Amino acid sequence: MKTIANSNYIVKQINAEETHTVRHPVLRTGKPIESCIFNGDNLKSTIHLGIFIKDQLVGISSFFKNSNPNILEENQYQLRGMAILKSFQGKGLGNIILKQGEDLLKEKKIKILWCNAREVAIHFYKKNNYQIIGKPFNIKQIGIHYVMYKTL
Repeated sequence: MKTIANSNYIVKQINAEETHTVRHPVLRTGKPIESCIFNGDNLKSTIHLGIFIKDQLVGISSFFKNSNPNILEENQYQLRGMAILKSFQGKGLGNIILKQGEDLLKEKKIKILWCNAREVAIHFYKKNNYQIIGKPFNIKQIGIHYVMYKTL
């Protein structure tokens, strides 16, 4: 994977454990650190990206080889655990790390990227050309989610 950088940030591949420093405060606030470990985190097919500003990891995204039964395309990945530290949100970093992941998956000939989007993130994904499929559902102790997908 090529590293994407400019004078303000760098995006590069990281390991699963490194994602916890962003996953925990943003996605699992008040829960045990173990709640940041996802099934499949350490599979060879899983890709974790980090966005850094001045050597500080401020955002993460993880891409898992996983199929959604409501999407017919066989060649698909799931975006899970995408997060930007609160003090860095609203600066376009989520768009950057998402686009980098999409480009990486396109290179691997992946056709569909989907996610379980939190209700608060729907606008973000819609701006990035994701569409809702199916009805909303609740993930216990986390909240309402929607399956969203994009053809790459």
